[in-house]
Amino acid sequence: MWGRWPWPAALLAAALVLPMTAAAQPQATGQAMVDAVARGDIASLDRLIAAGASLQATDAAGQTALLLAVRNDNLDAATRLIAAGADINAQAANRDTPWLLAGALGRTTMLRQMLPKGPDFSIRNRFGGNALIPACERAHVDTVAFLVTTRIDINHINNLGWTCLLEIVILGDGGPRHVEVARLVLGAGADPSIADRDGVTPLQHARRRGQREVAALIEAAGGR
Repeated sequence: MWGRWPWPAALLAAALVLPMTAAAQPQATGQAMVDAVARGDIASLDRLIAAGASLQATDAAGQTALLLAVRNDNLDAATRLIAAGADINAQAANRDTPWLLAGALGRTTMLRQMLPKGPDFSIRNRFGGNALIPACERAHVDTVAFLVTTRIDINHINNLGWTCLLEIVILGDGGPRHVEVARLVLGAGADPSIADRDGVTPLQHARRRGQREVAALIEAAGGR
């Protein structure tokens, strides 16, 4: 019963409510998608993707479902979300993107799946770096081997004034994995002459730290 409302007014009120309800639905199901990834519930994730839930919904930290899948190393979830069209360049509040975080955490398979989706190589993390610099720092050998085959800027300088090669030396331990990533980036065109803000070169840093194998690689590449 519509009470005292005339029929046209009642219909208008109903028409206003319906669009609002419909508009709220994608966001609600998008949040459900974020929650499903957070708890590793692939069955629910599949249902939500099939129902057309928003792939761009975020949690309180601005993290999309795909970013959470990368963070949690959930390849099944990431594969589904990437295939469904989730934005690999969406930045969270801390400036992480799925692409940047996958590089930092060494999620090579995820990076390979993201590459055809068009990573934005100009986006920087909170340290002003690209995906390659933290991958080198942490000596993710397979990830570095993949990233140097892309259009990524091997000689990009981050907010600290460091290239990927400088991070290998300054933050690395000179062990076999750091030796290998140094070999990879030098082979891909890393410039050994780019010094830090104090004018200290990668070779000088390597020698000071007793990283003999890394220093030999840098010297062989023309470093001074």
